Amino acid sequence: MSRWQHVVPSGIVAAVGIWVCWISYTQQPAQAFLFPRLISTVFVVLALWTFGKAVLGWSRVGDGISRRIFINIAPGLLVLLIYVFWAARALGFYTAGTLAFFILLSLYDPAPHSEAKSWIKRAAITLGFLGVMYGLFAGVLNVFTPREVLFQ
Repeated sequence: MSRWQHVVPSGIVAAVGIWVCWISYTQQPAQAFLFPRLISTVFVVLALWTFGKAVLGWSRVGDGISRRIFINIAPGLLVLLIYVFWAARALGFYTAGTLAFFILLSLYDPAPHSEAKSWIKRAAITLGFLGVMYGLFAGVLNVFTPREVLFQ
């Protein structure tokens, strides 16, 4: 097993974490980014810790990311990139998040795609996800959510 199988993925995760953290600390209004700052700071600390362990050779668990695993997660990564770079801004936080969740659930749910029962179950789980997200952000945390096309 190559050491690079741990260094490269953890380095990419750390770089993305630093980028997200930097964005959360440089955007205005500051009050709207209070919760993202907290989460992204914790994320960066953990990502840098993991990256440091990989560089020092202390991460010898697992085989890294194989080609087969990468092929399995590639559709999810594509949905993530579309969500981050287009859908969240164009469709709004809740709408884009709901669509992304439903698509990911449909891609990775092992239930048959030919049965109506499994589609109803996916839709119900997605509505539950939307309810939890709304309740968490708007009700419990009382933080701002990105307001775009449908939630202005």
